[in-house]
Amino acid sequence: MTDQGNNNQNISQNPFAALFSSLADAKQFASGQKQRRQAEQQSVDSGESQSESDNSVSDSIDENDDSVAEISRSFRSRQELCEQLNVNHMIQRIFLITLDNSDPSLRGGNGIPPRCVYLEEMAADLDGQDWLNMDTIEQALFNRLLLQEPGNHLIYMTSCSVVNLSADRDAGDKRAIPYLYACYQRAKEEITKVPEKLLSYAVRCKNLTVSNARTVLLTPEIYISQNVYEQLLDLLLEAVRGAQFEEVVEFLEEVIASLLADQEVRTFGEVMVPVFDIFQGRVKDLDLCQLLLYSYLEILLYFSRQKDISKVLMEHSQPKDPNSGIQYQKTLLGTILNISCLLKTPGVVENHGFFLNPSRSSPQEMKVQESNIHQFMGQFHDKLYQILKNLLQQSSETRHLLLSWLGGCLQANMGRAKIWANQMPEIFFQMFASDAFFLNLGAALLKLCQPFSRPYSAKLLTFNPTYCLLKELSEEERRNRNVHARGLDKETCLIPVPPQKTVEFAQSYSLLTENLIITQLTMHLGFHRLHDQMVKMNQSLHRLQGTWRDTQLSGGPATELREQFERLMTVYLSTKAATTQPAMLQNCLNLQASCAALLVQLSLGNQGPEHIPLTFPLPELENSLLCFVPEFFAENMGDFFIFLRRFADEVLESSAESLEHVLTFITVFMGNVDRMKNPHLRAKLAEVLEAVMPHMETLSPGATQPIMFQRQRVFSSYRHAPQLAEALITVFVDIEFTGDPHQFEQKFNYRRPMYAILKYMWGEESYRESIKHLADYASENLEAMNPPLFLRFLNLLMNDAIFLLDGAIQYLSKIKILQLERDRGEWDSLAPDARREKESSLQMFGQLGRFHNIMSNETIGTLAFLTSEIKGLFVHPFLAERIISMLNYFLQHLVGPKMGALKVKDFSEFDFKPQQLVSDICTIYLNLGDEENFCATVPKDGRSYSPTLFCQTVRVLKKINKPGDMIVSFSLLADKIKSLADRHQQEEETYSDAPDEFLDPIMSTLMLDPVLLPSSNVTVDRSTIARHLLSDQTDPFNRSPLTMDQIRPNEELRQKIMKWLADHKQSNQQMGPSG
Repeated sequence: MTDQGNNNQNISQNPFAALFSSLADAKQFASGQKQRRQAEQQSVDSGESQSESDNSVSDSIDENDDSVAEISRSFRSRQELCEQLNVNHMIQRIFLITLDNSDPSLRGGNGIPPRCVYLEEMAADLDGQDWLNMDTIEQALFNRLLLQEPGNHLIYMTSCSVVNLSADRDAGDKRAIPYLYACYQRAKEEITKVPEKLLSYAVRCKNLTVSNARTVLLTPEIYISQNVYEQLLDLLLEAVRGAQFEEVVEFLEEVIASLLADQEVRTFGEVMVPVFDIFQGRVKDLDLCQLLLYSYLEILLYFSRQKDISKVLMEHSQPKDPNSGIQYQKTLLGTILNISCLLKTPGVVENHGFFLNPSRSSPQEMKVQESNIHQFMGQFHDKLYQILKNLLQQSSETRHLLLSWLGGCLQANMGRAKIWANQMPEIFFQMFASDAFFLNLGAALLKLCQPFSRPYSAKLLTFNPTYCLLKELSEEERRNRNVHARGLDKETCLIPVPPQKTVEFAQSYSLLTENLIITQLTMHLGFHRLHDQMVKMNQSLHRLQGTWRDTQLSGGPATELREQFERLMTVYLSTKAATTQPAMLQNCLNLQASCAALLVQLSLGNQGPEHIPLTFPLPELENSLLCFVPEFFAENMGDFFIFLRRFADEVLESSAESLEHVLTFITVFMGNVDRMKNPHLRAKLAEVLEAVMPHMETLSPGATQPIMFQRQRVFSSYRHAPQLAEALITVFVDIEFTGDPHQFEQKFNYRRPMYAILKYMWGEESYRESIKHLADYASENLEAMNPPLFLRFLNLLMNDAIFLLDGAIQYLSKIKILQLERDRGEWDSLAPDARREKESSLQMFGQLGRFHNIMSNETIGTLAFLTSEIKGLFVHPFLAERIISMLNYFLQHLVGPKMGALKVKDFSEFDFKPQQLVSDICTIYLNLGDEENFCATVPKDGRSYSPTLFCQTVRVLKKINKPGDMIVSFSLLADKIKSLADRHQQEEETYSDAPDEFLDPIMSTLMLDPVLLPSSNVTVDRSTIARHLLSDQTDPFNRSPLTMDQIRPNEELRQKIMKWLADHKQSNQQMGPSG
C-alpha cells in the first residue's frame, strides 16, 4: 500500500473523522495543521517545550499520519482534544487498562504502555467509545479490580509483538492491593512529568488508587478468590526485601488516612486484625537464624512506628485471659518473643536446628555455631528493643497499653519463680510463658535501661521504690500515675517497713522507675530459671560422662547412654548460646552495677540529686527507702555475677569499674542486718564475692589459666578492704542462726565459698591485717557482754571442723564396708530390691562423704593459715582445749590404728585427702607449738592424746614426703609435749582426790577460776562457761539468758582451791619421790 493509501486508511478509520462533512475536509484540516505544527516545532526546542506526556499525542504523529487532534478541530479546539487524548493515554499508562481494541499498528507508539487489560464489557456499555476520561475511570478501575483473571483480557497496545513478560505481569496482576500500589507509583511518576494542565488529572488518578485500596480493604468479600490482607502483608514483605519500603509506606499512609476517615463499614482495627493474624501465623514457625524472620521484623517495626497501627497492635495483643501467663505468649508480641535457639518443645531435640550431634563436632565448629547464633541474637534483640521503644514513644494510650501488657504479663507469670514450678515441668509449660519469651523480653528491656545504666548517673537517683508498695489502683489511676506492674506489694523487701512509718507515694512515677522495676522483675522471672537449668544440666552431663566412661571400660552397652548424652548436650549448648550473647551480658552488667551503686546510695539515706561518697562507719538509717526495694533486686545482681563466673568468666575480667561497685554493695549489705534483713540473701552475697574475686584453679593439662589481672587490681586496691573482711566474717557468724528449720544443713553450703574468699584475703596484706586487727580486738575483749566477732567466728569454725571431719570419717567407714561386701560378691545373692537398696546407700553415703570431706578440708585448711599469724586466741583457755582435742581426735583416725577403716577404693572419688589433712593438722600444731600454755594443754586431752599418736604422725609425715624441716620440728614438738605429759600425769594423780565442790560440774575437771552463774547460782570454771556462751548465750542449767559480763568470780571457792592445791603440793614435796 502507498503512503497516500495509508493516509486515507488512517483517516477513514479514525473515530474523529466523523466530525467532518467529508473525508476531503478531514484531509485538508490535517494538512493545514501539519504545516502549522512544523513551523511551531522549528521555533521551540522539543526538550523544553513539552514533557513526554504532553507530547504524547503530537509525538505519535509522523509525517504520514493524520493526527486525531487535527481532525477534531471542527468540533472543538485542538487543545481540548489533545488534552482528552493525553488524559486517555495517561490513564492507560497508570492503570494499564483500555477501551480501545483497534489494530495496534493504527496507534501511535510513544506514551502508550505495551500491554493493557481490555475492558470489553464496559466498552460495549459505552456504545463503542474507545477512550477513557475522568468521568469513566472510576467505573473502569472498579471493573478492572473485579476481573478474576485480568491476564485473560490482555491486548497489545503497540505493533511490537515481542514477548514482554514484565509488561504482561504488570498489566495482568490479579492481586488487587499490589496492582493498586503499582498504579499509585505510576501515578506519582506521571505527576512529575505531565504539564500543569494535566496535573490535577494525575493527582486524581493517584487518589483513586488510594480510595480503591480503601474499598478493597473495607469490602474484601466482593473480590473473589483474593485474600487482600495477605496481599497487603506480601506488599510490605516484597518492599522490605526489595528496598522499596519507603515508597510502599507512603502509599499505605494515604490508605490508612483514608480508612480512618471512613469507618462505617469496618473500623480501622477490623481491617488490621486479619493482617496481624496472618503475620503471626507466618512468623511463629520461623527460626532465629532465618533471614526471612528479619524481614518480618522490619514490617513489625513499621507497625510500631505508625501511630494508628501501633495502637491497634497493642489492643490486639491483649490476651484472652489476662491472668494466664501462657496466654501472653500466644499474642502477636508473645509469638515474636518466643523465637530463640532454645528448644521449641522442651525435651524434644528432634528437628531442633542447633548443635545436633555435638560429640561429632569439634570445639571449633561449636564455637563458630555459637558465634553465629550470637550474631543473629544481637540483631533480633535490637529489633525487639526498637519495637518496644517505638511503642513507648507513641501516644499516651499506646504506651499505657504496652506497659499494661508488660505489667499483666509479669503478674500472670509470677509462678515461674516458685519452687514448685520447677519441680512440675508438665504443669509449668501449660501455665507460664516460655524461657525464650522471658530471655528475649529481658534483653529488649535491658537495652531500654541503658541510658541510665551508668553507676554515677544522676538519673538513677530519681528512682522511687515506693512504687512497689502501691496496690488496688483503678485502671485510670494506673494510667495517670504510671504504675503498671502489679502484685509487687506482696514481695519481700530488703528490710521491713517500720511499724509507724507513713509512706509518701508520688503523684506520678517516672518512666525510669517503671522501666527499672519491670526489667528487674523480668530478669527475676526469666534469667534465674535458665541459670538454674544450666547448673543442673552441667551436673547431669558430668554424671553421664562418668557413667558412660565406666560402661565403656566394663564393656557394657553404651549406645543408649551416648544418645542420652547427645540430647542433653544439645539442650545445654543451645541454652548456653542463648544466655551468653555478649551484648545482652554487657547490658545486664551495666544495669546490675548501676543498681548496686543505687542501693548503696539508698543505704546512705541519699535522696538528693547527686551521688555522695561512702564512708565508714555507716550512718544510722532514717526514713530509708530500702524498705520499699524488693529483694529480687539484690537476688538478680547476685545471680547474674555467679552466672558470669560459671559460664562467661571473660566478661568479669573486662568489667573492672563494675566490679568495684559490686564490691562496695557487698561491703555495705553482706554484714549489715539493718540494711538487709534476710540472712540467706546476705549469705548469697558471699557467693557473689567468691564469684567476682580472682581465682586460680587447678586446670587440666594443656588448659589455659584465665586472665585475672583486672580483678586482681580491683581487689588489691579496694579502699574498703577492712570493712569487706569484717562483713565476710560477720555473715559467717550470722548464718549459724537463720531461724530456718534447715539452718544446720544450709550453713555449710553458705560457708563453702567463704573459705575460698578467706584464703584469698589472707594472701593480700590489706585484708590480712584487717583480719588480724579483729583477732587482736577479740583478745582484748574476751569477757565483753557480747562475745567479740572474731572469737565467735573461731568457735564456729572449730565447731564446723569437728562436725564435718567426724561426719566424713563415719561415712567413709560405711562406704568401705559396703564396698567390701560388694567386692566379695555378697550382693549377688540378694533380692533385686535389696541389691538396689545397697547400691542406693552406697551412692548416698558417697555423696555425703564427699561433701563432708570437701568442707572439712576447707575448715582445717583455714585454721592452718590463720594460726600462722594469730596465736593468742587459739592458746587462750577458752579455745585451746577444744582445738587440741579436735586435732588429736582426727590424728587418731588419720595416722593411728583406726586409719584402716577409712581406706576406701578411690580417695579422689570422695575428695578424701588424708595426706593434706595430716599436713594441715601438723601445721596448726607447729604454728601454736611455741606457746608454752598450748603445749601444756595437749596432754590434758585424755580422750585421744598419747605419745604413740605423735610418733605415728612423724612416721606418716616421712611416708608422704613432707619437707625434712617440718618432720624435725614436729618430732621436737612431740618430745616437748611428752615431757609435759609426764608432768601432767603426776599432777592428775595429785589432784585425783580433789573434793567434788572443786570440780567443774560440766567438765569434771579441777576449777582454777571458779565463777558463779547469777540465775542458777551454780559455780563453773570460767573457761567452761566462756566456751558455752560462744555458741549459746543461756545459762546451761536453767536456760535463762546469760552473758559473760553477768558472771561473778567465786572468790571464796577460789581461795579454798588454791589453799588445797598449796597444801597438797607441800605434802607431796615432804613425802618425796617414795611417797
